[in-house]
Amino acid sequence: MGSDSAPGPELAAAAQAYGRWGEPLTLTGPRRLLENRVDSSAFEVADAPEILEMTDKPAEAARQKPRSSMAVGMDLLKRGVADAFVTAGNTGGAMATALFKLGRIPGVKRPALGPVFPVRSGSTVVVDIGANVECKPEYLLQFAIMGSIYAELVLNRPNPRVGLLSTGEEEGKGNDLVRQTAPLLKAADLNFIGNLEPKDLYAGMADVVVTDGFTGNVFLKTSEAVAALLVDWLRTEIRASPISAAGGWLARPAFRRVSRLLDPSEYGAVPLLGVDGLVFIGHGRSTDRALVNAIRVAREAVSAGLLQALRQRLAVALAGVAG
Repeated sequence: MGSDSAPGPELAAAAQAYGRWGEPLTLTGPRRLLENRVDSSAFEVADAPEILEMTDKPAEAARQKPRSSMAVGMDLLKRGVADAFVTAGNTGGAMATALFKLGRIPGVKRPALGPVFPVRSGSTVVVDIGANVECKPEYLLQFAIMGSIYAELVLNRPNPRVGLLSTGEEEGKGNDLVRQTAPLLKAADLNFIGNLEPKDLYAGMADVVVTDGFTGNVFLKTSEAVAALLVDWLRTEIRASPISAAGGWLARPAFRRVSRLLDPSEYGAVPLLGVDGLVFIGHGRSTDRALVNAIRVAREAVSAGLLQALRQRLAVALAGVAG
């Protein structure tokens, strides 16, 4: 019941995912709305009669709506009935519900959102992009550790390169948070390559880029807006004359490939790293295609043993930092 058009995209995505992988899915939502619209031989419906609305205050709703689709889904995670939970609902609500139902992995100060960005060399994980507006240096250190584990296991990047987003590449550049975080990253057991500017991120110089949630969210939304603007400009210019239109027709396969690279639905959902369960949050505007990709990403994380690795390796890494 999370997306703006729920439950249509969710039901279509579930059917496509079952057709692709043949694995059982559990749909959480009001049984009265779902049971006559799904194949009972392929799906289970976990009744969740309450709906967490976009207008709800996340922390209050997490406690006051114990039978929302998010709460019921995360209960399944906590009890081991499910391996991962995917939602296209309210991001703040998902984070609050995850903290309330699942808690944090021991030692983690703040969970963080780590989307995959398309870059010149393939992709880069950026952590955090909005879960934590106010951050301390130790939070960014933990973001770097969690992002490195995710990049290694899910993106298959051995010894991932970690960069710190800043206003300049030189050591000492940036605000107080950046200057205080850099020595922590340098001293940690990470492949830290130093400060990066946004241009370096898009050049693919790092596998993981760390920043506070405020900066990360502005960076994400600016990137999405610029990508959409460029696509619109190209369409306008291609249609401006018969010659450019003919050239555009010939270049359609290339434009289509680039458009897919820039399309957020290709990446499906963002992992909420640091909570004690695999939770993936998609955009409210998610289509069935985006949600199928979200399920794909969640499956990959389960297959890679991401949660177990985060628990084990964070315990070692944080003990080393404390020591």
